[in-house]
Amino acid sequence: MIVRIQGEGQYEVDEAGKGRLEEIDGRLFSAMEAGDAGSFQAALQEAVGYVEDAGRPLPAERLTASDLILPARDTSLEEAKRLFSDEGYLKPVEA
Repeated sequence: MIVRIQGEGQYEVDEAGKGRLEEIDGRLFSAMEAGDAGSFQAALQEAVGYVEDAGRPLPAERLTASDLILPARDTSLEEAKRLFSDEGYLKPVEA
């Protein structure tokens, strides 16, 4: 699966990591819904760290569709609420 970390690039994570990322993604959204900034930051750092450790960076010139998009490591809870829809994917940016 292809995972994009905003501002950092794309990584290829093997299918074995999909369940782990889905579990972390669930905690990210639970923390967002609860307004729990501390839990949100902990889950975000865990997700980004996992992708960086378990994934293989894709070359910058190779753009492919992403299966999962994670916000940048320094994204605040308030910023994430503006970026994400309730399905776990980023909303399109309006011009």
